[in-house]
Amino acid sequence: MGTGSGILALAAARAGATSVVALDINPNAAMAAAENAHANGHGHTLLTVTSNLLSALMPRPLFDVILSSPPSFPAEPRDLADRAWHAGPGYRDIAMLFVQARERLASGGCMYVLFSSHSDLDLLGSLISRAGFVARLVAERSILIESLIVYELRVPR
Repeated sequence: MGTGSGILALAAARAGATSVVALDINPNAAMAAAENAHANGHGHTLLTVTSNLLSALMPRPLFDVILSSPPSFPAEPRDLADRAWHAGPGYRDIAMLFVQARERLASGGCMYVLFSSHSDLDLLGSLISRAGFVARLVAERSILIESLIVYELRVPR
């Protein structure tokens, strides 16, 4: 979700995923991801869809892994392209991200989500908890003025 150019979707395909669905609310991003998939020989493996979160997909299939790099900042986006950075006040535009992801995960599946250290991590953490996930920090990398943080989200057994 939030595939942008499709870089993570391509990485999943290259790592051996038999089927990858790349979603983005921006139709230009979805088109770029599709072009990148074809240019890199993964057009048959990677399906791109213009979608607000998971809303454009049927209830099945369930996913083993969901990757997302949602917008980092809780401010009003200026336009469609700015939705990659700004998720509306209080993260309004991604409030259902974690609920929808939990509903679509196969048993034993997990979600990996990338946040900026400039994100409101407390608010995002509460959205994650309310959706029934437990978060575990799996990576953090400092890049000049911020850190990029990856969490693994799982449903407790």
